[in-house]
Amino acid sequence: MPNNLRPPAVPLVTIDPYFSVWSMADRLTDDDTRHWTGKRNAMTGLIRIDGVPWRFAGRVEPDPERYYAEPQAMHQKALQLSPLSTTYIYEQSGVSLTVKFTSPLLMDDLKLLSRPASYVSLSVQALDGKPHRVQIYFDVTGEWCVDTSDQKVVWGREKKGHLTVLQMSHEEQRILNRSGDDVRIDWGHFYLAACSPRIRAGVGPASARKTFVSDGAFREDAEWPMPQTVRESTPSMACVWEPDTVASEAQSELLVLAYDDLRAIEYFGEPLEAYWKSDGATTLGMLEAAFAEYGEILERCQAFDRQLVEEATGAGGEKYAELLTLSYRQAIAAHKLVSGPDGELLFFSKECYSNGCIATVDVSYPSIPLFLLYNTELAKAILRPVFKYAASDAWTYPFAPHDVGQYPLANGQVYGDNRLEDQMPIEECGNMLIMTAAICRAEGHAGFAEENLEQLARWARYLLDNGLDPAEQLCTDDFAGHQAHNANLSIKAIMGIAGYADVLDRLGRSEEAEAFRSSARYMAGEWQRLAQDGDRYLLAFESAGTWSLKYNLVWDVLWDMRLFPEEVAAREIAWYLSSNEKYGVPLDSRAFYTKSDWLVWVASMATRREDFIRLIEPLWAFANETPDRVPFSDWYDTRTARQINFQHRSVVGGLFIKLLRERGLAGKGA
Repeated sequence: MPNNLRPPAVPLVTIDPYFSVWSMADRLTDDDTRHWTGKRNAMTGLIRIDGVPWRFAGRVEPDPERYYAEPQAMHQKALQLSPLSTTYIYEQSGVSLTVKFTSPLLMDDLKLLSRPASYVSLSVQALDGKPHRVQIYFDVTGEWCVDTSDQKVVWGREKKGHLTVLQMSHEEQRILNRSGDDVRIDWGHFYLAACSPRIRAGVGPASARKTFVSDGAFREDAEWPMPQTVRESTPSMACVWEPDTVASEAQSELLVLAYDDLRAIEYFGEPLEAYWKSDGATTLGMLEAAFAEYGEILERCQAFDRQLVEEATGAGGEKYAELLTLSYRQAIAAHKLVSGPDGELLFFSKECYSNGCIATVDVSYPSIPLFLLYNTELAKAILRPVFKYAASDAWTYPFAPHDVGQYPLANGQVYGDNRLEDQMPIEECGNMLIMTAAICRAEGHAGFAEENLEQLARWARYLLDNGLDPAEQLCTDDFAGHQAHNANLSIKAIMGIAGYADVLDRLGRSEEAEAFRSSARYMAGEWQRLAQDGDRYLLAFESAGTWSLKYNLVWDVLWDMRLFPEEVAAREIAWYLSSNEKYGVPLDSRAFYTKSDWLVWVASMATRREDFIRLIEPLWAFANETPDRVPFSDWYDTRTARQINFQHRSVVGGLFIKLLRERGLAGKGA
């Protein structure tokens, strides 16, 4: 699919928070590929055309301090991005090379979504009507399976028919041995697999690349002592494909990159496996299925890509469609899908590039529109760990928790060391109530809420007592610090109470429902009195001259509850349009930074499509022009397009909220 957007970073292999590798450059040859944290997870692609070597990915020499005359980069003619695939097209010396990366994250097929296998398709053909002799080399390094490059790796090879599987692993297998944000996995097994008699595969040092560059030689059975330190010799799993004489008819081969983490999440002391293993699947069987099903899977991915782009373009224009294309894989790959102790589905987010928390409630809240759109089972799987923890003796507060641990260890909240002053009482209560109500609306029944009604009732009562005029506390925008009388936080409390009333209605408890709904209406009326400030509404009650993005108001619009008069959203939209900076509307009157998720939420309150487009086009400009080449950041400066912080976060799933409104999925009343 043609794109006008220059991605700040290009998704290549996007499965989960550990298995997520990107190109942070305009061309795949401009830099090594990198884990989303920025650490090098290199791949190298080389092609010899009639004896002349060229690069199409990465570099030959892994040590930047050692000089090496790199082969020239192939001419990259095009980069095409779709929601599920990234395609590079090269032309050189009369030959076209197409390299396609596909991570089939289809949410209507959870086993496929969880399968830790990502495709690399290679295709060559002649463009000049002449025959050409072509050899293609592709490798991935041991950096993919260690946290730091001073660690050592071991490897192996397995063959079954035409299937060749290379495996590389950290020498020390200490499963689930650490948690944190800027860390990479160093347990489990990394795989490069091919399923063709025309492909040779083996493990060797990075110097094997230079041999291939020199004369095209490659030894798949070279002896090499184990273990090897990643930094010293750059051990790499490599494949070489020598097509028949390349002519006008395209020839293609397929590689699979995969990662078996053995155990994925520790859940209150119990190690859990990834969901794809829940029916007893093995790694070899998973790889065999990945090859056997590729044709069908690619067709399904392409159909999904077309449908999403068409729907997004209709809802908000081509630039909106490109923002969703950039966001889709990132939002899912910031999660891990596992089977719980009782077979229940659990979908754990990682709070990337922040503090590494797992199942963070106020990270799930902005991401939830994506999962409400495509599979509410995933939305429920996001919330289950929080409900379980909140119901345990370990959680003693009357409000909802912020998280359930630090990824991948879900053993209890770590944020703020559980100090009361560092909690987000109204934020998290409102988030849990709103998300639960949204799931029930999307499904048309309140079964999920009924399972967790005791906690929901406690949190709704907490908001009744404390939500209208919040005391000094943090909200999800915690980088702005503690604040009292937060008007947007007050809206969240009101909508949380209204959502709970909606749940009670669905459970046939109409009298209770009306009591909560009446309270929400009263609070909404009081809010207008407290927040009114001329032609807009305040950031904080009693703070004249301030303003903020009232993104929590979007639920009143989506649910068509009309707790707030339509003029409230209309005034806010008019103010945002008048406050637009080059790269978007600031989050509030205190600074020039903004959040991309909240920007799209407020834009989605607009009744006119052209107003929505005017509000999100600066966000597209940010993504297109930011000098910070990182996976789509959600916190940036609206004047300079510089990243403030955050990258690779699941919150970009919030950009799908406009589609949620267009489909009407969130608006089904009881």
